[in-house]
Amino acid sequence: MAVSHIRYGAGVSKEVGMDLQNMGAKNVCLMTDKNLSQLPPVQVVMDSLVKNDIDFKFYDNVRVEPTDSSFMDAIEFAKKGAFDAYVAVGGGSTMDTCKAANLYASSPHSDFLDYVNAPIGKGQPVTVPLKPLIAVPTTSGTGSETTGIAVFDYQNLKVKTGIASRAIRPTLGLIDPLHTLYLPDRVVANSGFDVLCHALESYTALPYHMRSPCPSNPIARPAYQGSNPISDIWAVHALRIVAKYLKRAVRNPDDVEARSQMHLASAFAGIGFGNAGVHLCHGMSYPISGLVKTYKAKAYNVDHPLVPHGLSVVLTSPAVFTFTAQMFPERHLETAEILGADVRTARIQDAGPVLADTLRKFLFDLDVDDGLAALGYSPADIPALVKGTLPQERVTKLAPRPQSEEDLSALFEASMKLY
Repeated sequence: MAVSHIRYGAGVSKEVGMDLQNMGAKNVCLMTDKNLSQLPPVQVVMDSLVKNDIDFKFYDNVRVEPTDSSFMDAIEFAKKGAFDAYVAVGGGSTMDTCKAANLYASSPHSDFLDYVNAPIGKGQPVTVPLKPLIAVPTTSGTGSETTGIAVFDYQNLKVKTGIASRAIRPTLGLIDPLHTLYLPDRVVANSGFDVLCHALESYTALPYHMRSPCPSNPIARPAYQGSNPISDIWAVHALRIVAKYLKRAVRNPDDVEARSQMHLASAFAGIGFGNAGVHLCHGMSYPISGLVKTYKAKAYNVDHPLVPHGLSVVLTSPAVFTFTAQMFPERHLETAEILGADVRTARIQDAGPVLADTLRKFLFDLDVDDGLAALGYSPADIPALVKGTLPQERVTKLAPRPQSEEDLSALFEASMKLY
């Protein structure tokens, strides 16, 4: 089990300057995105750095849903700055960009593809020491403050991939629920769907002892190891919080309790999936975001077409869990019950449809777009979507049920319309 140190509590980000001082940091890189750079979470962190006499340089060019070229831009900034510590204030995009900047600035002679997951990159193990990185999450979704994963769009192939290594995990995550009060409702919903799928996928992933072959050396053991008894506890607990609080958090921006709970659930699910992994919803989501044509999500202030990560993940969930349920039906029924289904009379062979219907109702109640068709996709796009899923073996191989190209086509087809 690997997890970052995390500190939780309202106002805890004010301590970041003292943390950097305690680490002996003299030259810090503060990263965020253009939207957040004007908002209180970044201001609070800056004030703490100034108050504690920490010299820092400010980078606010993070792209929401990063690409290889946006990563490269941040990496160049990091190499020039010769920083001895990093602070990332933002959602998954900012934290992931900062992890990549820290990695390649610490390994200046590496080629970009050296550390990128195979089969797109070489997937080499990280053996260089990295600088400390403090993550201050402002969304309740990715759990990136707890994981050694950094995801980006690889533009040549129009597909999402990433870097996965325990070495890039943040040194410290400061989870300050006050930051979530600045999130628009659609961002709360979409980042909450990422928590939902992290929990569902890690709980239903292939069990760790069924993953094979055993790595020849422990350094090659993947971060994503399959469902396991420790991750299960975090996943189920996160799911209970999502069931109880996500709708409240979306509907009422002043509901501090609900938004605080979702912020914690994001970290909990991160601890779970960061060690167990995710599977098909995530594997299929990468081409859904990568191949976007003109769709721009509501409430996201961006200058490019965008399918938010959590939305791209959750739209396939009814189809995916219908497909995977025949392997571990008890777990699928258990999660349906946590999400509000009455399973007293449900038969074990109906686990998939029961969970799928529960998810559809959950999404309908939260005004989610009606399937992939609402994002501008049609059946003609299915071959390209399947082609973009095939390289995602790091996660698709963790699905409890293996899938052929025909299976993937059928799953995309079934996700065109939800209701």
